[in-house]
Amino acid sequence: MSKPIFTRPHKIHFSECDPASIVFYPQYFVLFNDLTERWVDSLLPEGYHGLISGRRIGMPTVRLGVSFTAISCFGDDVDLELVVEHLGNRSLNLELRCVGHDVVLRMTVK
Repeated sequence: MSKPIFTRPHKIHFSECDPASIVFYPQYFVLFNDLTERWVDSLLPEGYHGLISGRRIGMPTVRLGVSFTAISCFGDDVDLELVVEHLGNRSLNLELRCVGHDVVLRMTVK
């Protein structure tokens, strides 16, 4: 059985790219942080802000495993995807992906 995927479309912006118009790799982490916030917003009435500021529950990153498999360029239409790989009592493992509308996997982080 496949796991549910939280997906949001995104158009690659000029500000996310290097001088060659290729996504500057740290920008993926900004995009994925925004995706994670939107995911929590969709699950909790108080949203991500309420989780962090109201409940004072943090979501620190402990470990990252990253694969860059294809480039994304200024103007590309992509889907940012979030899959919950494991949900525990005190931690969760996520897989985050950037997939082009051409169905090419651009980047994955676990």
